[in-house]
Amino acid sequence: MSELSQSRTATAAPRRSSGLFGIDLASPKHANKLGYLLLAPAALLILAILVYPMLLAIDISFHDVKFATLSFGSADYTLVNYQKLFSSPDFWNALRVTAQLLLVVTSISMVVGMGTALLVNQQFRGRSFARMLIALPWAIPEVVAVVTWVWILDASFGVLNWLLIKIGLIGGPVSWFSSPSTAFSAVTMVMVWKGYPFISIMILAGLQSIPEEYYQAAKVDGANVFQRFFWVTIPCIAPVLGVTLILTVLWVFRDFSIIYVLTGGGPVGATETLAIMTYEEAFNFFRMGYASSIGVVTLVICAVISAFLVKKTSHAIY
Repeated sequence: MSELSQSRTATAAPRRSSGLFGIDLASPKHANKLGYLLLAPAALLILAILVYPMLLAIDISFHDVKFATLSFGSADYTLVNYQKLFSSPDFWNALRVTAQLLLVVTSISMVVGMGTALLVNQQFRGRSFARMLIALPWAIPEVVAVVTWVWILDASFGVLNWLLIKIGLIGGPVSWFSSPSTAFSAVTMVMVWKGYPFISIMILAGLQSIPEEYYQAAKVDGANVFQRFFWVTIPCIAPVLGVTLILTVLWVFRDFSIIYVLTGGGPVGATETLAIMTYEEAFNFFRMGYASSIGVVTLVICAVISAFLVKKTSHAIY
């Protein structure tokens, strides 16, 4: 080979690789294909661990079976589970308890979370330590925290009874888990304590993003503290409030471990939610088809509530 041909070979530009299946994924023309290819593993994982079990649960709900299988049923589809469900007083009681917890826990958690977020957003000594204390209940594992609350609420040697007696609010120990009203109050208190830190953190992030110039302009216009809160703070953090409300509602609706460890759904069904009822029917009585029907109804209710809240919050924002 001559020196001229060797020089041409050395200086020739390298040929671009043909890419995957003959497609050049680096070109702008096929940029979307590259994105779909990168998302494919995550999409397949979601299908494997979310969509398939959901479809399987829907299929099992139309069968009168005692044990769940990993394959779809081929015959004997029936509506007996749903007929039994909607005629059961236990289901309507669980739905009522779930709705009560949803309203009480969500409203109190949102108020407490907003208050603590506004507090730790101020400039004061020890603010970082206060923020850490607020986030601590959310960071503790749920079962560990609830077991601690079981000891705190114990009727014989619980710290809460001792403190209330010392203050003079009660005359004797209260058995928190023996009556429906006190058991519901105990569950509400623990769920608020566990849930408000997440709300506080979300709202605090929204408060940190509000420009200080907005408040300065409101002060120049003569707005007081409450007017600045309702006309500056709330509109600016409305998107954060909407997302936080949706996540909190879904968490309260599906929470299981707090109620199960505290009361197990008792006494006499006073704290039995749809999640507790689903677990009991599936793993205590081994009525998998009936339990799946409860789960499907719960899924539909959650989807309707989520769609309603998304619509309302989007209208409020825009």
